[in-house]
Amino acid sequence: MVSVSALPVGESESHARACAIATFLELKPVRFFLTIGQRLRHEARDLLELVLLPGLAAVLPWRWCFGLFKWIARKAFLYREAVGRALAEARERGWAGDEGDWLARRRLVTLIDHADFYLARTRSDAWLRRYVDVDGNWGETGRAALQLTFHWGAGMWALRHAYASGARTHMLVAPMRDAQFAGRTVLRRYILARTATIALALRRPVIDVSGSMRPLLRILQADEQIMAVIDVPADQVSSSQPVSLLGAQAHVPRVLPRLAVERQLPVLVYLSGINLDNGRRFLRLVRLGIYSDVDSLVADIFLQLDAAIQESPPSWHLWSEAPRFFR
Repeated sequence: MVSVSALPVGESESHARACAIATFLELKPVRFFLTIGQRLRHEARDLLELVLLPGLAAVLPWRWCFGLFKWIARKAFLYREAVGRALAEARERGWAGDEGDWLARRRLVTLIDHADFYLARTRSDAWLRRYVDVDGNWGETGRAALQLTFHWGAGMWALRHAYASGARTHMLVAPMRDAQFAGRTVLRRYILARTATIALALRRPVIDVSGSMRPLLRILQADEQIMAVIDVPADQVSSSQPVSLLGAQAHVPRVLPRLAVERQLPVLVYLSGINLDNGRRFLRLVRLGIYSDVDSLVADIFLQLDAAIQESPPSWHLWSEAPRFFR
């Protein structure tokens, strides 16, 4: 234990004040300092990984920026904890391959996904036409439909393309709770800004259905479209079913597919990916159509995710959550 009297005058006064604050907060002084230190480290890392590095895309030509991103993605410090957890789960399931290359590609996917937030705020549709290769179309944009995707690749430019193609789409989003962002001010502001950018890209407000399905049903009754990222762990939804994914049984959401069958809504699956060799984006639009059987629809939806992960395993953002799928 450090004696206050043994410290220089200025430091002893500071230490005494800190101890008084710590006592008021019912924290031991050492724990108090650790808590502050941990928060500062989190905030500094979030500032670097969510703002400063991906934000370079807003000020640099994309060709230069992509070259810089490829170099940075080889550095072990970037997204260290998140990519480490992802690699461990991918390795356990046989989808890691060359681990050094896997990690670099995973860092690059994450960095570009964040960079697309800044690009979407600062670039026009001319950038989309120049750097995004599109295969397929959004179907009839004058009727109610479901547009589904996955936590794979980088999806911001798909939203811009949907609006430019005449779609009247509302994105379903998870509710934000302050407890999720305790001590993470930068992260919270980033998520809020990203959510606002989704609404800006689609020119429609986002939808939170955690309290009621009524907002979603009103949108469908108005012959507008619902967009959702459907690969969420089964423990986050009220209804799920098993499917084959990567050669194993996974439990996936069933609520939206059931709604599509009940209301005879056409279903489209889109994949918005990144060519990690040249930095171009690609958008694949797969029109599954109208189904009469929920199980068949769910299976066909997740066949698209299965193929996408096999094509580029590091591009799936939910590897770290794999145990919640493969129970």
